Amino acid sequence: MNFFSTQTKRLLLGLLTLSSLVFATSTSQKDKTPVCQRKQGQTLDINASEVINWKHNTPNKYENRGHIQGSISKLFPNKNGHRHFEVTFQDKTDEDTIEIVYNEDFGALPELQLGMNVEACGDYITATDVSGPYPPSPDGAIIHWVHENPSGKGHPDGFVIIEGTVYGYGRAQSETKPETNSPTQPRNREETF
Repeated sequence: MNFFSTQTKRLLLGLLTLSSLVFATSTSQKDKTPVCQRKQGQTLDINASEVINWKHNTPNKYENRGHIQGSISKLFPNKNGHRHFEVTFQDKTDEDTIEIVYNEDFGALPELQLGMNVEACGDYITATDVSGPYPPSPDGAIIHWVHENPSGKGHPDGFVIIEGTVYGYGRAQSETKPETNSPTQPRNREETF
């Protein structure tokens, strides 16, 4: 028994094909990894070796762009709406770690756990000593500004990828901010560490 005419079958097949293409396109756009850029706009590939060199051989407050991969090896208390965690570089020794500082104004992160895979792109700073109101990093260096730059001025966009999901890039991310460990502290700077 034939319920649909040949013309109806072709129409349904065409709609099915079109919807599959639309789904595939939207999925690939959503999951697309952002491009990490240097301050001059050139693409910045993973530069963990440079970051490690800067950490061990540059003075306090040295700045550059960093793009690293590794896994979460330590969780620090949240401060002023920022998540702080340590990443051990992929295929490096235990001493090769860096603190990542993520501004929760750019979306909530998942519940962080030791061993989670991380890729981070942002502004590197050697932080071995006090700098104004900021204490030194427990790791001696940080990567912060690991989120988009809504003004488009001063800093290239950054991002953090945790277990394959991009955070801090694209306003489609969750606008819900998780509770911090110190909710009474004022949030008086866009980026703080």
